[in-house]
Amino acid sequence: MSEVLDRPMTRPDALTLSPIVIAAGGTGGHFFPAEALAAELTWRGHTIVLVTDARSGALHSPAFQTAQTHVLQGAGIAGRGPAQALKSTLALAQGTRQARRLLRTLHPAAIVAFGGYPAIPPVLAALTIPRARRPIVVLHEQNAVLGRANRLLARAADVIALGMANTARLPRIPTSVTGNPVRPAIQALAGQPYHPPADDEPINLLVTGGSLGARIFSDALPPAIALLSPALRARLRITQQCRPEDLDRVREAYAALSIPADLAPFFPDLAARLAACHLVIARAGASTVAEIAAIGRPAILVPLPHAIDNHQARNAAAIDARVLDQSEFQHAPAVLAAALSDALSCPDTMAMRAHAIAAHGRVYDSSAHGRPHAAAALADLVEQQIRGTIP
Repeated sequence: MSEVLDRPMTRPDALTLSPIVIAAGGTGGHFFPAEALAAELTWRGHTIVLVTDARSGALHSPAFQTAQTHVLQGAGIAGRGPAQALKSTLALAQGTRQARRLLRTLHPAAIVAFGGYPAIPPVLAALTIPRARRPIVVLHEQNAVLGRANRLLARAADVIALGMANTARLPRIPTSVTGNPVRPAIQALAGQPYHPPADDEPINLLVTGGSLGARIFSDALPPAIALLSPALRARLRITQQCRPEDLDRVREAYAALSIPADLAPFFPDLAARLAACHLVIARAGASTVAEIAAIGRPAILVPLPHAIDNHQARNAAAIDARVLDQSEFQHAPAVLAAALSDALSCPDTMAMRAHAIAAHGRVYDSSAHGRPHAAAALADLVEQQIRGTIP
């Protein structure tokens, strides 16, 4: 078990401070680092207040079970038509009014915001508080390109914590590379050795596609696997995240190939499945890349082609994974089949890839992805900023 999970929930010499507001919601990419930070700050004795959106999984997270939780109005604007963008703007304005009332009641020491539209109302509301009583604002950016919400809020921040070095589109304000905090379950398994499959052993393939699963994997993977050699196919054991509406057809496709497949929209024990797999096929969201690096598993990454600012492609480039452009195989399953065959037919190469990816997670100067102690580093940064405001 990790140091974080083994230790008591509250540190005996915990520093007593005003509450710390964590603003996070939306996708797991924004929420998982917030969850890890909440667990770390709770252990340090801080009172956590969660500010989130109605669709967030944060509402059911164990890390926030003891936290006061507030759901604010808001909606995303990027990529929407004019009418929907106006509606979203009005919702964010309402959320900002709600946040202003909340902050005046809480008097928080700091706001730590993790990007996405749930971060916007509390940070904008903080600007309405007189500077002498204004909470410290820490933004955390998970991706290799500063996200649009964080770009909007950057001038209001005291510091931006970065998930990786060399993040693009940074303004001229203080930054600190803390890494991307990973969930406690991932942290507990960080550093487990990788054992490539022997020639006569099953091969565990894990396929995951973000919060809702990636339809492209449901569409393209079964026909690609059908092109593998019968001997290689016979060894495959597949765990795949699928959208609910895709489950039946994907299950039937693998059954026709006589391949054991465990399919679900969500795996609560994904950390254990990641540690047990021999190869990962995934999108290149920041949290996914960080978790792969933290545990150290060889991967084929397929960046989301329409990701804002192409940030997933930059994320994927941060670790030593095989990167495929979706357009390469979307209508040509032989391309994906060749990539799979190359990886699965050479256990020594997979072992080297696993070692290289884990090394990326450990080397601070080249990439902060996957640093097992990123949550502690981020918590240290938050505490340092708070202490700087205490006479």
